Amino acid sequence: MIHFETVKWKNFLSTGNNFTEIQLDRNSTTLIIGENGSGKSTILDALCFGLFGKPFRNINKGQLLNSVNGTGGLVEVEFRIGSKKVKVVRGIKPNVFEIYINGKMYNQDANARDYQKYLEQQILKLNYRSFTQVVILGSSTFVPFMQLKARHRREVVEEILDIQIFSLMNMLLKQKLKTISDDIRDIDYQYNLTEEKITLQEKYIDEMFMHKEKLIKEKTSLMSNNEEEIFKKNSDIKFYTQNNQELLAQITDSDKINTKHSKLKDIQSQLKEKHRSHTRLVGFFESNEDCPTCQQHIDEAFKSSMIDKKKGEADKVSSGMKELKDELEKVLERQKEINVIGAKVRDNEVHIAKENSSLIQLEKFNATLQSEIDQLNTGEVNNIDHDKLNDLKKTLSGLDMQKSKLREEQIYSEASRNMLTDTGIKTKIIKQYLPVMNKLINTYLTSMEFYVNFTLNENFDETIKSRYRDEFTYASFSEGEKMRIDLALLFTWRAIAKMKNSTNCNLLILDEIFDSSLDGTGTDEFLKILNTLGDENVFVISHKQDILVDKFRSTIKFEKNRNFSHVSI
Repeated sequence: MIHFETVKWKNFLSTGNNFTEIQLDRNSTTLIIGENGSGKSTILDALCFGLFGKPFRNINKGQLLNSVNGTGGLVEVEFRIGSKKVKVVRGIKPNVFEIYINGKMYNQDANARDYQKYLEQQILKLNYRSFTQVVILGSSTFVPFMQLKARHRREVVEEILDIQIFSLMNMLLKQKLKTISDDIRDIDYQYNLTEEKITLQEKYIDEMFMHKEKLIKEKTSLMSNNEEEIFKKNSDIKFYTQNNQELLAQITDSDKINTKHSKLKDIQSQLKEKHRSHTRLVGFFESNEDCPTCQQHIDEAFKSSMIDKKKGEADKVSSGMKELKDELEKVLERQKEINVIGAKVRDNEVHIAKENSSLIQLEKFNATLQSEIDQLNTGEVNNIDHDKLNDLKKTLSGLDMQKSKLREEQIYSEASRNMLTDTGIKTKIIKQYLPVMNKLINTYLTSMEFYVNFTLNENFDETIKSRYRDEFTYASFSEGEKMRIDLALLFTWRAIAKMKNSTNCNLLILDEIFDSSLDGTGTDEFLKILNTLGDENVFVISHKQDILVDKFRSTIKFEKNRNFSHVSI
């Protein structure tokens, strides 16, 4: 049994930086009241987020963080299972997910998904869907049992009856059968392949006896052809090697040409700078009457002399640049010739590499052929091939035995899986409990003065009949009548869970079920049921504080002040 003790939160939804803490096991019945938007339903979201990483209501994770503070969202849930005391801590900005068992944090080496799976499967033994069917009944985003898909209905009941282990076993057997099937397919492939090898080996041995000389002749002829090809390739390699030597002799000046080109480019750059400098000075003296720096007048004779001098120097530089350009063009032309020859050299090297690779393969092939010829001549190959044939036959026999064992294992696994399918042992268990479930459902419906005969079958489809034998469906009833059915189912699942000690817990939270769907009579009858729950801790969230406040052992009031929710008890 899970005994929930406390839940507390801060910077969560409308709650500020101070923890709001609710003692979950203090009183048997607690009424939670407050104005709309005061934070009454935050306890539902905090519990679900703390335990399962997602809120009860349809709220994005980013919206759970208090928008004013914007950091440090934290939820802590504490509960006991037998002698084990558990605390789950989950936070937003920073992200936190920690599980403490008897004060010691559980190993966090696994990723978050595996960590959550451990919490649900090994500690809580229930998931989000089961939790919201057995512990919480809400009026907003909650999906009642009767509105779940058939598959999800079955999952809830299987968890309550603690028979989901059969589904796990069924899944493991399914995986095992797939592995066995794959292994059989692989063995079939190996078996057929070995049979082909045996046929070929037997044929080969026969041919060895019948065509020994023919084989030797064929292999010798093939070796001869290979030798001719080897000779040709050696000749080609020699040709390309000699050609490369000749080509390389033509470009011995490559380094000198590259060096000369670099020097000429440097000189060209220097000459261009000198020409620019002379031209700038000519322009300066032609444009200025006075010195822009010292403001003194420039003598005309001096200015004319400097202009003539700099123009003469610029002309000399231009003449030098033209000579330099001609020399550069000669160097570039030679570089192009060197590059063309270099490309031919590289092509020759590629041919040489290809021929060498092919030559090595041919020589290896000839060595293999020579070894086979030697074996044929000595007769050793016959013994070797007979041994190989015997080994293949042993392999075939071993594969046959493996396949037989796998077939036997497959038959037993399929028989076991048939027992574990939804129509097998699980359905038998469910059928045993169905009368108890249906009796409890109808008892609770009668207690709430809803006089119908409600029956679930093994597929969890409902049959609802009135006292006049008229048939109805869940969807045909009013919201208030649906609520009575939802409540009856909720109490039934809790009663069954207590019988099975599976998802049994002390906590029950009902969100605004009195406020719209239950009339006065239904409310009174429902409160009578609550008072019969014994040692369970029931929380009811409602706006009807005037009507309900004196009917509960304790009251928790949520108030909102300056956009932050506060609790008064």
